[in-house]
Formats: sequence, C-alpha cells, structure tokens
Amino acid sequence: MTTGGPLSIVAGIRMNTTLTTKKTILVVEDDGDIRAALTTMLEALGFAHASFASAKEALAALKGLKIDLALLDIMMPEMNGYELLKEIKKVPELKELPVIMVTAKDQDSEILEGYQFGADYYITKPFTVKQLEYGLKIFLS
Repeated sequence: MTTGGPLSIVAGIRMNTTLTTKKTILVVEDDGDIRAALTTMLEALGFAHASFASAKEALAALKGLKIDLALLDIMMPEMNGYELLKEIKKVPELKELPVIMVTAKDQDSEILEGYQFGADYYITKPFTVKQLEYGLKIFLS
C-alpha cells in the first residue's frame, strides 16, 4: 500500500483514505472523465471511494474492500452494469448493498429494467453534485 496524503494507491486503485470512518463508495464507470467527476464530487461531499474503469476490475477487487454503496454505469464493455449488479448481489456480505445506477439511459422501460436487476435508485447523466448528494443521503443518512 502506498500512501501520499489523503490518497492511497492499492493494487492500482486510487482510494481516498483521509479518515477510516468515512463511508466508502464503489464507483464503476468506463468513461474516465465521468469517473473523475464522480470521485471529485464524492471527495467534496466527504466520502471515500474505490473507483474502477470496468466491471471485471471491480469484481476482482471487491473481496478486500468494505463498501457502503455502489455507483454503477450501465453501458460498459465486457460486462455491463446490470451484469455487475447481479454478481454483486451474489456476494453474501454485499447482498444488501445499496446500488445507484448512474447512466444516460432515461427511458421508463430502461429504468424499470434496472430496478428488476436490483438497483435501488437512478441518477441520469448529466447530473449535478446536488443530485448525487441526494441519492447518497437516501441510503447513507
């Protein structure tokens, strides 16, 4: 584990570790700019995070992480957000993990599909820090 101020790099994962009592948010988003925006917003709101560019990377690292909530993109290569959500829910200690889908999919049928896979909430792109904060507060306050 390499540390440098409030950020640490663990197995290539950039994590905010300023306070160990912070809630940790799993961020899985293949678009680097959106992932950076999400993690910057989370840090500004006082959350720690573990961010990944793919669902497969996230799944490989989940066992060693204590996660309080997940933010998942839907449209990703190799494994989409719905498939990742299904895999997360198979892990006994993550079965009750709140999951927010962060996606450009905004049609009613697409949103309902996410709820059928087990999503707890939706934030559509583009989003604001206030929308993100509201979604997080629903599950973490």
